Amino acid sequence: MFRLLRPLAHPQTLAGLGRVSPLAAIRARVLFTTTTTTITTRAATFSTRPQILRHTPIPWAPGSRTPASTVAGRLIFPRRGATPHQRRPFGNYDPEKHRTARPLYTSGGFFRMLRRPSTHMVAVIAFAGAVLFYFSHLETVPVSGRTRFNVYSNESIVQAGEMQYQAMLYDLERQGARILPDYDPRTIRVKRVMTKLIPFSGMADQEWEIFVVDEPRVANAFVLPGGKVFVFSGILPIARNDSGLATILGHEIAHNLAEHVGERMSQAIGTNLLLYSVIVLTSTVGLGILLSGWLGSRALEIAFGNPMSRKQESEADYIGLMMMAEACYDPHEAARFWARMDQAAMEEVPEWLSTHPSNENRIKKIQEWLPKALEKRAESDCRSTTAFADLFKQALMKGIVII
Repeated sequence: MFRLLRPLAHPQTLAGLGRVSPLAAIRARVLFTTTTTTITTRAATFSTRPQILRHTPIPWAPGSRTPASTVAGRLIFPRRGATPHQRRPFGNYDPEKHRTARPLYTSGGFFRMLRRPSTHMVAVIAFAGAVLFYFSHLETVPVSGRTRFNVYSNESIVQAGEMQYQAMLYDLERQGARILPDYDPRTIRVKRVMTKLIPFSGMADQEWEIFVVDEPRVANAFVLPGGKVFVFSGILPIARNDSGLATILGHEIAHNLAEHVGERMSQAIGTNLLLYSVIVLTSTVGLGILLSGWLGSRALEIAFGNPMSRKQESEADYIGLMMMAEACYDPHEAARFWARMDQAAMEEVPEWLSTHPSNENRIKKIQEWLPKALEKRAESDCRSTTAFADLFKQALMKGIVII
């Protein structure tokens, strides 16, 4: 009986090559185990698909055209034209297991995780911590009375301004822009106005640096944290006179005095957390990541970013107006300057889509503030360093309103 049923080859080879039925292979395997020390009990080894038992590479002899490897005692040559990476043996790689492998991340598993009590506990603790962190970093803006969230100190803002300053110099050099020398009349004019504004800026102790960029087609000016002033020559004809130039320079100085940069950086923390949460929740739905990333960022910008930016611009208009008035510049020129800016603007987007108030609303607000600015100018001796900006800094630290 034993001699009649003993297989001619290993039972796995017989089953893999399909020469006998799986049932016969199983029966033959039972008898085969009486003469071999290798015992395998997994049913998967009796599949009718070929099984890779061992992969022993054969050295690539000099002069041979292709390397070879052995699979279950047979020579297997790679297809012609295969790269060296493709010729490497794959060891115990099983393509059937790869096709039937379960994904690491599924929508069902994600929602099951959301329903777990431990997830709820983590969410409650995180939310309570976020609320405590938010209310512990609230402060009052003196000129508008609004409450804002700000987590950045003045030192960290100055460091961020230094990085922006280096990036700005690099961009100007890469674009081939020319910074006007100190003896240029345009540079002399800007420095003359800044010399009168700085004592009333509340930041007279900073190391101020002034750069006038020769760009007649660019009407722009800004002041980076740390006292780095950039003025593009295209704005000088629109300013026309020193009072007009003091309007825009006082406005830009006011952004730093009110620490608007730190406020924008602080707001980005909350909006980014909200945006990333939406992206994670929609990541299981087709193009959810792309749509939520683009639409979500745009919606957050319109809902939170733009309104806050318009409030900051209005606050900077008020602080800058008081600053230029105390420096004995004509406050009436502020409304005229923004009227000229409105005429120079080629196209103006709707205010709700813009980061700045419309020039029309800007002029209307300045006209409302003119009596206060004229009063400040009448009280100023144009040389005092105890000015509105110093009162603003004190009120900001105490959280009171001075308007």
